Amino acid sequence: MDSRNHLTWRKSRRSGNNGGACVEVTQLQSDDLVVRDSKLGDISPLLTFTTTNWRTFVEAIRTSH
Repeated sequence: MDSRNHLTWRKSRRSGNNGGACVEVTQLQSDDLVVRDSKLGDISPLLTFTTTNWRTFVEAIRTSH
């Protein structure tokens, strides 16, 4: 996996006032996506998704609300 020092993490624009309970995501050169807990930053465990699995995950979240 890419070195954590070279990753650019993004948070949702909707994560503003949730008491820090949010995740950050980055895309690797392989097109896989990696998710981490924003409160833990560089020490957070990482979850890796293929592009297809990421789309399925996001769609499941959207339809559950």
